[in-house]
Amino acid sequence: METQLIICLVIFVLTCIGYMTNTWSLGTVSMLSVVALSLTGCLTAKDALSYFSNSNVIMIATMSVVAAGFNRTAFCTNLARKISSLAKGSLVKVLLAYCLLAMLLSQMVQSPVVVFGIVAPLCLKSAEDLGFSAAKISLPLGITAISTCCTLPIGTGATQAAELNGYIASYYEKLEGFTGIIPEVQFFDPMIARLPLLIFTVVFSAFLAHKFTPAEKNVTETDGNKTIDKKKPATAPLPGISEIAGILIFFGTAAALMLQATVMPQIQIWQICLLGAVLMIIFGVLKPREAVQAVPLSMLLLVVGALAMSGALSGTGAGQMIGGHIGTLADKLNNNYLIGLVFFIIPFVLTQFMSNRGTMLIFIPIAVATCQQIGGNPVGLIILIQAACLTAFMTPMATGAVPYMMEYGGYSQKDLLKGGWLYALCAAVITIGWIMTVMPVI
Repeated sequence: METQLIICLVIFVLTCIGYMTNTWSLGTVSMLSVVALSLTGCLTAKDALSYFSNSNVIMIATMSVVAAGFNRTAFCTNLARKISSLAKGSLVKVLLAYCLLAMLLSQMVQSPVVVFGIVAPLCLKSAEDLGFSAAKISLPLGITAISTCCTLPIGTGATQAAELNGYIASYYEKLEGFTGIIPEVQFFDPMIARLPLLIFTVVFSAFLAHKFTPAEKNVTETDGNKTIDKKKPATAPLPGISEIAGILIFFGTAAALMLQATVMPQIQIWQICLLGAVLMIIFGVLKPREAVQAVPLSMLLLVVGALAMSGALSGTGAGQMIGGHIGTLADKLNNNYLIGLVFFIIPFVLTQFMSNRGTMLIFIPIAVATCQQIGGNPVGLIILIQAACLTAFMTPMATGAVPYMMEYGGYSQKDLLKGGWLYALCAAVITIGWIMTVMPVI
C-alpha cells in the first residue's frame, strides 16, 4: 500500500474520531483535516483551496440567504400556519406534506442541497407553530431530498437511463473482439428499480424518522463542547414592496432551479441561487448585515472539509483499491442477492466518505466488467450501485446536503447515526431484494 494512501487513511480515521467526540466544533475538525491533507501532500494546496469555491458551498450559502429572506415575509408565516392548522396538531401530517413536496422537487432539481433549502424553511415554520423544533423535521426532509433524487423519469431524472448507458457503452467499446449485443438500460428501468425505495422513503420520513431525532437541537452554535442558543430578535414587518419581492424572488428562484436543466442549461445552479440572494438585498427583504448573518459559516467549513476528504480519498486511490477487491469477490459468487449485497453495501459505505458520483464512476465499470465475465446482465446491478450512492447520508462527507441538514437540525454525528441506522438497513433490504428480483444479474 502506498505511503500517501496510508497517510490519507490515518487522517480520515482521526477526522471521523473528531466528528464523533465533539471535543471541538465540526467546522474546526473539518478545517484541521484540510490543513493536514494539504501539508502531507494528500491534496495539493491549489486543490485544497478550490474546495472553498465549490458549487455546493456557494449554493448552501446563497440558498440560506434566499430562505432567510422568504422567512421574513408574512406570506411564509401565514402559509405555514395554514398548513399546521390543516394538520390539526399532527407533526406526521406536516411532515407528510413537506416530504411529498421534497420528493417532487428532487425529481426536478438534481441537487438535494437546493431542495432542502427550499422546503426546510416552510416546514420549520409549520412545525414551530405546532411546538416542534428544527431537530424534529431536518432529518426526515434531508433523507427524502437525498434518497429520492432523480428516481422518476421527469426533469433531470429523465436523463438517468442515457447516463447509465454511457457507462456501459464506454466499457464495451474498449473490449477487444466483442461482437455481441451491448446491454441497454431502458428509459423506465431506473424508475422501476428505485420506485419501491422512493415510496418507502416518503412513508418512513413522514411517519417514523422524527421518532429517532432529539426533541431539541443538540448543537446550535458550537464552541468546543458548549452549546450557545441565540434568541432571535423581533423584526418589524416588511414594507409592501419588499414583502411582494420576497415572495416572488423565493418562488422565482425555485422555478428557475426546476427549469434549469431543460430550459437554460447554460446557466449554473449556483448562479441562480446567488442571483436570488442578491435580489433579496436589492429589494430590501434583507439588510446586508442580515444576509451575512444568514450565511451558516460553520456549516460551510464543514462542507469544505468533507469535500476535501472525499477528493483526497479518491485521488490517493482508496476507492479503486477497494473496488478491485470487490470485483474479484463478486466474480466468485453465483447468487444474485449476494452479488447485489456486495455491490450495494460497499458503495453505500464508501459514499459516506467519498463523493457519490466519484464512487459510481469507480464501481459501475467494475460491475459491468464482472457481469461481462460471468455472462450476466449489468442493468440492474448498475442501478443498484446508483441507488446505494444516492442514498448515503450518515456522515458530513456523504453529500453536500448532509452538513446543511446537520446544521439546520442541530445534529451531532452521533445523532445522525442514531437517527439513520434503521432507514439505512431497510433501504438496503428493499433495494437489493427488489432490484435483484426484477432485474437479476444471472
